[in-house]
Amino acid sequence: MGMKTELRHWSNAADHGLMLYLWCPGCDDVHGVSVESTSGSVWQWDGNRDLPSIYPSILVSGVQWQEGHTFHKGNHAIGVGEKTTCHSFVRNGKWEFLGDCPHTLAGQTVSVIDLPEWWGKA
Repeated sequence: MGMKTELRHWSNAADHGLMLYLWCPGCDDVHGVSVESTSGSVWQWDGNRDLPSIYPSILVSGVQWQEGHTFHKGNHAIGVGEKTTCHSFVRNGKWEFLGDCPHTLAGQTVSVIDLPEWWGKA
């Protein structure tokens, strides 16, 4: 049986504390948000693991890597070295991708999907 979200505790210099992870179908990658931290910088999460709601929006930024690299985003319509951004809300188990996403799900709402099986082994 798959799982939609996973909680992992991290203790490091940035003190992310307790992180909630979800699989982003727009980026084809895991996104995580801090739901408990001593630094006070956290997202609000309703505690629902199957149909989560997270506030405020989730904004993930980076750059497009070369094709063939692990971090290359094939469904992002941008060139190598260009800024990539995934901007979304997660409400009641649905990803609401905003229009500023460069990926193919921009402007769409889709269900939260299970994390891949390998994620539980990480």
